[in-house]
Amino acid sequence: MLKYKMLVTDMDYTLLNKDKNVSEGNKKALKAAIEKGVHVVVATGRIYTSALYYARLLGISTPIIASNGAIIREEHTDNTLYQCLLSEAAIKEMIRLTREKGLFCHFFGKDTIYTEKLVNVSTRYIEWNKYMAEKDQVKIRLLDRFEDMTECEKREIFKAVVVDDDNSKLQYIREEILKTDIVTVSQSLSDNIEVMHKEVSKGNAVAKLAEIYNIDRAEIITLGDNENDISMIEYAGLGVAMGNAVQLLKDRADYVTADYMEDGVAQVIEKFIL
Repeated sequence: MLKYKMLVTDMDYTLLNKDKNVSEGNKKALKAAIEKGVHVVVATGRIYTSALYYARLLGISTPIIASNGAIIREEHTDNTLYQCLLSEAAIKEMIRLTREKGLFCHFFGKDTIYTEKLVNVSTRYIEWNKYMAEKDQVKIRLLDRFEDMTECEKREIFKAVVVDDDNSKLQYIREEILKTDIVTVSQSLSDNIEVMHKEVSKGNAVAKLAEIYNIDRAEIITLGDNENDISMIEYAGLGVAMGNAVQLLKDRADYVTADYMEDGVAQVIEKFIL
């Protein structure tokens, strides 16, 4: 009998190395876990299209949790298992707050990023698209004003992202948007904030999958490195922090593995599954 039936891993600074690839050691360990009957899942703050590309690097069919848990999708069955959209009220308030601070917001759909200016997030994906096949490219929709988004487009928004080096501006936006009590806010990097529907988190997404697959939370391992991973680290039977994780996450983890450049994911699989 398997003690652990599901393994959920973050991507950046967890599963992916500094070259944004999955090491051979991690690939080998993940495949071995699957051969034993373990459900392997990737969970990321990335837009779904980007997450799907990296999931393919594993050479396996896996459910994908994207946009910090706002969407769960099985590409091999063409089935969206769960999604939770950012409300129009939250979108409007994020537009207002970022404009107030002179910053630029990016809104994430499933395969499209909406922005009023090509900066930070959108420019990184423009660079990404230069090297990607058409099916792996992230669409960038440049708007004169966010108010130009159609009603259909507004109903496709999973997450809002703001990036800036001025932490005081980010904290102001974070505190103000949380006052609405209709969103949750987290960070995947030190210079950003990510805003989702109040019910969205990686932990909630893992719980949804556990229900679908009839797996008890005690039978789940989760691995991550940053604030947006805390909810799933706390939910799982074995919550694992990478060696390079922020201290806040390490303090809540059951176990700390090696860092992302030392195949920390593979080490956990070898220790607790194989």
